[in-house]
Amino acid sequence: MKTTLYAGAFAAFSGVAVAQLPLVQSNQLRRVLTRSALIADAKTLEGFAYATPERNRAFGGTGHNATVNWIYNRIAELSDYYTVEFQPFVEQYSDGSAKFVAGGKDQGAELFTYAPSGSVTQDIVPVANLGCNATDYPPTVSGKIALVSRGSCEFGLKSSLSGAAGAVGAVIYNNIAGPLGGTLGAGPRPEGPYIPTAGISQENGQALVSSITGGATVNGVLDVNSILENRTTYNVIAQTKAGDQNNVLVVGGHTDSVAAGPGINDNGSGTIGLLNVAVNLAKFGVNNAIRFTWFSAEEFGLLGAEFYVASLSQEERNKIRLYLNFDMIASPNYIYGIYDGDGSTFNETGPAGSAEAEKLFQDYFAIEARQNYTATDFSGRSDYGPFLDAGIASGGLFTGAEENKTAEDVAKFGGVAGVAYDENYHEAGDDVSNLNVGAFIENTKAIAHSIATYGRSFASLPPKTPATPPRIKRRDLNQARRHALRHAHGGKLPGKHAACGERKELVTE
Repeated sequence: MKTTLYAGAFAAFSGVAVAQLPLVQSNQLRRVLTRSALIADAKTLEGFAYATPERNRAFGGTGHNATVNWIYNRIAELSDYYTVEFQPFVEQYSDGSAKFVAGGKDQGAELFTYAPSGSVTQDIVPVANLGCNATDYPPTVSGKIALVSRGSCEFGLKSSLSGAAGAVGAVIYNNIAGPLGGTLGAGPRPEGPYIPTAGISQENGQALVSSITGGATVNGVLDVNSILENRTTYNVIAQTKAGDQNNVLVVGGHTDSVAAGPGINDNGSGTIGLLNVAVNLAKFGVNNAIRFTWFSAEEFGLLGAEFYVASLSQEERNKIRLYLNFDMIASPNYIYGIYDGDGSTFNETGPAGSAEAEKLFQDYFAIEARQNYTATDFSGRSDYGPFLDAGIASGGLFTGAEENKTAEDVAKFGGVAGVAYDENYHEAGDDVSNLNVGAFIENTKAIAHSIATYGRSFASLPPKTPATPPRIKRRDLNQARRHALRHAHGGKLPGKHAACGERKELVTE
């Protein structure tokens, strides 16, 4: 595996000439994209996963290494058009299992990665409020198992505050229907030590709280078996040799899956959509440089994107006019979600240029694709998060994760109400058969439209404002990426992702 460091690699570009090519046009670039090519590539990624005993593409593992090598080699075949680099970095990988029995009943617990191993048998003590402040933890929690509601703050904070209060284990229960797992994020934290931590469903958690507050003493048995190891992994970065190297469109998505399965929608779909556009873009010329970024270790807290943004100098950050993110673009019970750059739905506006990126996609779906669309939240919980933190305009697309589709969604997009946008989200069933091929090709063409538009001109964007030094955050997985999905009518639907490895969120709410 080639391991050339990325830092400064593109600074030397000076608009290297390639063979004279026709200037890219949206309709021409879209026309050469095919469903068959997308599905063939999806089968390739599935094959990488299934060739391993783990049957996944988790970062730094055999299936993921095969994925990044495949991307690199596909782009390297176009060496007259692109410069392509691996960007290596080292992060701690965590996996394992958890079991929690309370009152003699198995609670269906799921692991929070980065929790330490341990076996604890103790009484259960509910924590006040949402467990985000030290004062929420009563003295009686010392030596016991803390029972904490999901919400408002990171899972890692809940575990560390439990540890600081003297608890010997922590169980976090969901605040929406369904099971809960995730990540604490790599420690240590200043608030206190991590302790064995697991997640359970809202139903089971509330039943335990009700029983204990009603006067019962409930004994719990918590077993956490964690694997913690450092892994070297790689981002893949490719940039056109042609085009203005001082005005760059960056597009990206993540290449890794969770441990549970092959991750063909999450995020094989974004990986493949970007790769197919990149391969076909090489048939055309561009006025502005296009940089394709495939990030690793997103499922562990946006680690690849965080590393990448931090690696850029202030000068290099200032060259980026816009970042566009494509993560889960082929959900089986899909919606067409566009990130809310102007803040009109979520009252959180992205940096200057984000509103214009949103409008570009809105116009594309309304005029070119003739499809409905909706807004999805700029929560900072996917790979666009580090770009937003650095003051870089951002946008992108998303088709939904574990939340159920509403009747209003069905009126807009078809599908089945009361069923998750992706029933196989973070599960073993996220394979090729899980993809909605219609949504897949439509979103891939939307990617092509955005790249063709900005590859020709940034005239629709406001003047570039200087980027800011990135505020690098070690994000909790279980917050790491829930795209909380809202619709124009104002109802809120959590989207990608609610709990690491099985359901995620990065900044819980």
